[in-house]
Amino acid sequence: MKLNILKECEGAGRIGISGHVRPDGDCVGSCLALWQYLKKCLPDAYVKVFLEAPADIFRGIKGFEEIDSDFAEEEPFDVFFVLDSSVDRLGGAEKYFREAGKTINIDHHISNLGGGQLNCVEPQIGSSCELLYDLLDEEMMDKDLAMAIYVGMIHDTGVFQYSNTTPATMEKGARLIGYGFDFPRLVQETFYQKTYVQAQIMGRALMESVRFMDGRCIVSVIERKTMEFYHVESKDLDGIVNQLLNIEGVDCAIFMYQTGVVEYKVSLRSNEKVNVAQVAAYFGGGGHVRAAGCTLSGTFHDCVNNLSLHIEKSMRQLEKNEKTAGGRAEQEV
Repeated sequence: MKLNILKECEGAGRIGISGHVRPDGDCVGSCLALWQYLKKCLPDAYVKVFLEAPADIFRGIKGFEEIDSDFAEEEPFDVFFVLDSSVDRLGGAEKYFREAGKTINIDHHISNLGGGQLNCVEPQIGSSCELLYDLLDEEMMDKDLAMAIYVGMIHDTGVFQYSNTTPATMEKGARLIGYGFDFPRLVQETFYQKTYVQAQIMGRALMESVRFMDGRCIVSVIERKTMEFYHVESKDLDGIVNQLLNIEGVDCAIFMYQTGVVEYKVSLRSNEKVNVAQVAAYFGGGGHVRAAGCTLSGTFHDCVNNLSLHIEKSMRQLEKNEKTAGGRAEQEV
């Protein structure tokens, strides 16, 4: 049964919204889209968004300035929404979720088992923003709301290039740009454009990358001292792992940056040859078949060795499945 957002908010005086730590375009877009929608449909309700400080590239989305990144004490919320995230990745906002009268989880990650009292988790949908689009009353759509949703859709589909892009995704995108926002500029400024220092750190990551598994896998790491040298934060490293995957002959890309003495945040990307969601899940992370992440403890070489074992296992399993499917097809002929 389709989740009726407004019905679930009937009588609610206080509504909270949050998403995952280190919020990306889909997380920011979906949270602010829902904020706009609820403010428009329920003008008397107190509606607040809690997120770690998003990148400035999303400042053009209506409601950006209203985001609370302090996570101060709040009275319990009547309804609390978790978007584009499982509950364990809420960071400072998890306390609001735990104290809320009703909790609702809306997400598209295959690793999300549903932690809310009500859950709408659709892994076949390309982004949480696309999923949210399906849940909103289109009569309430306007230019600002359409732009917020579009941001999330382009970021999680790679501007409609990734395999999670469906004909339905394209149709929704077309309807959204019909509301008149400057979508070419939006794509350029939020997805492709980099600051000079972001370009520098990406160049260094590419230059120092290493290929292994006969060139099918590539890895790069940025240590904390390098981040300090360039004065960059984790949000300045977006896009590096995707660029690694763009290298010819690469089936799986690993990008790591140091978060502790022997701790690394790991981003994984693949084409159809590796199920990185399974790899990440083994280490307590999650994501999608072609885009996932996790956090690992150990030295850089320890982390790469552990990841490579599971990446190779996934490659072999998928190759075996392809051969089996091919054999069956020949028998049918």
